[in-house]
Amino acid sequence: MSTEKNVYEALRWLRTGEDDLDAAIVLRKNKKFPHACFHAQQAGEKALKAVWYYADADPWGHSIRKLIEDLEHVDLSLYDRLKNLLRAGTVLDRFYIPTRYPNGLPELTPGEAYLDEDAEECIQQAADLLAAAKSILPSVTKMSRDTTTPEACLP
Repeated sequence: MSTEKNVYEALRWLRTGEDDLDAAIVLRKNKKFPHACFHAQQAGEKALKAVWYYADADPWGHSIRKLIEDLEHVDLSLYDRLKNLLRAGTVLDRFYIPTRYPNGLPELTPGEAYLDEDAEECIQQAADLLAAAKSILPSVTKMSRDTTTPEACLP
């Protein structure tokens, strides 16, 4: 992909991750804790995928931890900047499936299993991942959320 398209795609993923984090916060306030956890996981995943697209690489999968680990083979400097967030990835990965399905946990529904403190931690971990992605894409994150063309994304 061209640099313009990489930046454009990275920005699309980053903005969508920010929207997921906003949704997680609203869901937590409304005591929908499993849904808040899931949207926080999605925010973290999309933050990492934004970094991958910025690096002109194709991310694969939904494990945030693995997305961080695999950066070592894509761009060592990016991996070095994000490896301190492996724990955040591991925490959020646990909320990808069981927060959404009643058979994800034995004898419990997600609404019975997840608590406010789970949502709080997930939101914090996702916020940390988004902040790290924004620090890697500083010129991109200063642009308007209304950017609609790849060419408009160049710093």
